[in-house]
Amino acid sequence: MLEGYAIQAIQAVSCGQQAYCKFLSANDTGLTGGHQAGIYISKPSIPILFSKPGIKGYNKEKWVKIKWQDGSETDTRFIYYGQGTRNEYRITNFGRGFPFLRPEYTGALFVLVQNSSEDYLSYILNTEDEINQFLDAFGLSPTETNRLIEAGQIQAETQEQIAIQKFITSLTVDFPVSEVMSTAAREIQNRVYNHLEYIRTNPDRKIIEWTNMEYSLFRAIEHDRYGETIAHGFTSVDDFIAMANMVLNRRKSRAGKSLEHHLSAVFDGNEIAYTSQAVTEGNKKPDFIFPSQSAYHSAAFPTEKLISLAAKTTCKDRWRQVINEADRLRNRPKYLCTLQQGISPAQMSEMQAEKVILVVPHPYIATYPKDYQDRIWTLSKFVQYVREIEGL
Repeated sequence: MLEGYAIQAIQAVSCGQQAYCKFLSANDTGLTGGHQAGIYISKPSIPILFSKPGIKGYNKEKWVKIKWQDGSETDTRFIYYGQGTRNEYRITNFGRGFPFLRPEYTGALFVLVQNSSEDYLSYILNTEDEINQFLDAFGLSPTETNRLIEAGQIQAETQEQIAIQKFITSLTVDFPVSEVMSTAAREIQNRVYNHLEYIRTNPDRKIIEWTNMEYSLFRAIEHDRYGETIAHGFTSVDDFIAMANMVLNRRKSRAGKSLEHHLSAVFDGNEIAYTSQAVTEGNKKPDFIFPSQSAYHSAAFPTEKLISLAAKTTCKDRWRQVINEADRLRNRPKYLCTLQQGISPAQMSEMQAEKVILVVPHPYIATYPKDYQDRIWTLSKFVQYVREIEGL
């Protein structure tokens, strides 16, 4: 995960009007004892300071407000020295006791972000991890600093981590319910990696990407909530077991609902009519009935236009639960969507005898016995089948 100041700086750059970074030199931090106190800015980076370059023979200045990573603010001067032999741009006047231009910050990465003509944010990244994370986020090498930053080139993996951290910061509960978690995972994945069209053109890929993103999000929340406690250890075995059980139980309950939520998003994106957790008979509740629960209970609605789908992340030992979930469909195929990778030939034969058809993301079909792979439906095939039955 990104370090605190690094992620703040990356977020600021991605949201700001323009940004700049450089490694602080001994001259910048006053280590050389020179009279030009302040941070030197290269001429190609003038736009971060002034709208127009300075004119040789004249000094030029501008006062701005800079908010620093520790929350402090300074009224600081941008100045162009153009008189005499000098021809340089610097940032000066940080105020008495300013902590970040001391000799120990020589070699730190200075990041300046312009939010408006007079309002700026700045970060001093002084650890190797923070510096590398910031540079990696924008695909920069250490030799590509002392220049303006192309904010649009932020790496997708970094955008993902920023979005995850932003979601965690926004939480007002210890752990969000599964529906909120799944929705957040889809929103982050869709925003960072785009390709919303895959919901229609490649739902097999989309369901995997959403599931992977939710797992990453869940693990990040776990680390945020419990990482420090686990790192410091436990005072007793009972405390350790209590923590372990809480974490494991939450993981189990999350995984069970996650696939359902993502399938609903696929069906919504394909304009398919369905009822989730429909009540068929007694306490029976298939995960999905197409086109609706009311159609299922209408004697006038053709049985051949009804479809049931169960969703189970793994189904190696639980697939038989779907056989009797809908009495009207007892002699018709029952569909089971799973992320299970591989099932034995014997179980595949049993499924076929019970008219259970597996629906599996396309890349996972290769993990099943070769002689049975042609009996497995992809999610794309299932979606297209339902659309045809519903006349879409």
